Amino acid sequence: MCWNCTSADIDQPVFEFWMSKTLLIPDRPWSIMRPLLQALLLACALLPGLALAKRIYQYRDASGVLHFTDKRPEDPSLKVKETKVQADPTQWLEMLVTESGAERVVTMISRVGGSMMVTLSFKDQENMQSDPPLPAVIALGAYENRQVARIQQADPYKPGHFGIHYAAVPGRPVAIQRSDFRYHYPFADRSQTILGQGFNGSFSHTDVQSRYAVDLGVAEGTPVLAARGGRVMLVEEDFEGAGLDRKRYGERANSVRIEHEDGTMAVYAHLEFESVVVSGGQRVNAGQMLGRAGNTGFSTGPHLHFAVQINDGQDLRAIPFEFEDGLPPLAAGAPRPAN
Repeated sequence: MCWNCTSADIDQPVFEFWMSKTLLIPDRPWSIMRPLLQALLLACALLPGLALAKRIYQYRDASGVLHFTDKRPEDPSLKVKETKVQADPTQWLEMLVTESGAERVVTMISRVGGSMMVTLSFKDQENMQSDPPLPAVIALGAYENRQVARIQQADPYKPGHFGIHYAAVPGRPVAIQRSDFRYHYPFADRSQTILGQGFNGSFSHTDVQSRYAVDLGVAEGTPVLAARGGRVMLVEEDFEGAGLDRKRYGERANSVRIEHEDGTMAVYAHLEFESVVVSGGQRVNAGQMLGRAGNTGFSTGPHLHFAVQINDGQDLRAIPFEFEDGLPPLAAGAPRPAN
């Protein structure tokens, strides 16, 4: 696709510019890449069954002022009108290419409340040069907006064209978890939870992102607590519905991702619709409520999917971890570790 094509006379040969994106798209709902893919393919029609949902609450306060909000008011005496609407996917990362004289300036805009690594590269370029040379690996901070490359024709009197690809992975690839670190249990009452699937679970914990994840069965609506302090990177809370149709539900789990001081990240997934009580960029402490357990996405019932991940430079990778008092016993009939 040519997003911006210009032509001129022989003293300024044809210059073609087009832009595309290459995304590392994990196949699990607790990854950043699901919203990235959807947000960057805005020109494509989304299937109605895969749209995000949102509830708008309308009410009048004691002074008669009419309010519209996406959070239900806490005052039970208020008469509230609830309307369900379609919500747009969050665009976690945006790339802009703008003209500056003979150059094209590439700017990356992060809407993530934590670190992100972006690999920027040419595709099918001819007679083009970049400062810095591409491919380049770029580290973006929380909510950073930065010019990352300047591109121009190597020989201004010869035709040139290029495409831009980028791949993004949350986190910074220097994370080293302390070997003696133990995580707080993410629920206040361990006795009310069961272990539905553990490390290497044969049902769905078989890939690099989930190999060391645990699924903790619990009653829907149970408060989910931060297992470790850190900064909220990503929040998804606008999905409804669950099932085993991977195409329909595989990337539709509500979740919170938290970056820890050592660069590791914790993922809390399958949260209840619109139950998250923290925001991107917010600092949280261990034991602080994040949201409520739910049954959203690729799921057979209410539970919390919890994993600790690192950015290994190319992908998200789950790593082993331990809770302070261990895990509850594996439930009868639960998936056993894959061989």
